[in-house]
Amino acid sequence: MLISLLREDPLAFFLIAVALVFALVLHELAHGLAARAFGDDTAERAGRLSLNPLAHLDPLGTLLLLTVGFGWARPVPINPYRFRNYRAGLFVVSIAGILVNLGLAVGGALALKGLATLDPQAVYLAFRGGHSPVGTLALALYFFVSINLVLAVFNLIPIPPLDGSKILQSLLPLRYHRVFWQLERYGWVTFLLILTVLRGPIEAVIGWSQRAFLGLFF
Repeated sequence: MLISLLREDPLAFFLIAVALVFALVLHELAHGLAARAFGDDTAERAGRLSLNPLAHLDPLGTLLLLTVGFGWARPVPINPYRFRNYRAGLFVVSIAGILVNLGLAVGGALALKGLATLDPQAVYLAFRGGHSPVGTLALALYFFVSINLVLAVFNLIPIPPLDGSKILQSLLPLRYHRVFWQLERYGWVTFLLILTVLRGPIEAVIGWSQRAFLGLFF
């Protein structure tokens, strides 16, 4: 896990921690900005349209990302009933953070590919325990890509309160929406399931997604 790098390569761990914070903050900020674009300023009034990490980081979710491999940030508060277009707003706001993480993953992969073209030997050795400035940067970029893919795929799970449930909700008839909103109250049950019975399948899906994504670039 990422936390093991703290002992093996502190500089790489520091760069990855910065990348992790960056990914989480932009994910939540995207939700808030999209909500404001659709007429809901709840996040703005709560002080969540900010690049300040302290406004967005969830201690448990961040710790799990570093140790288990998937986690979450503190959700931006939204009021979908204030959207000018309820169904479209719910869909766009819910998918905004996921799209941001996918965009960051693509940017990181392109940067890593460019680095591998410039100094293939250093990048190759970095993934086999070698140490060099270029190798450390390559390792950090690799984990930056992985973190953003984890956030994107994890949030696509269609279980409340994850973003995927709201994306699904936006596509369903309105009579089902009340059930989804009620289930959000029991988010702790969702995360308990994710950390126990669903952990294996989720890790398998995330692992497959990472291999497939990186296979497009390398």
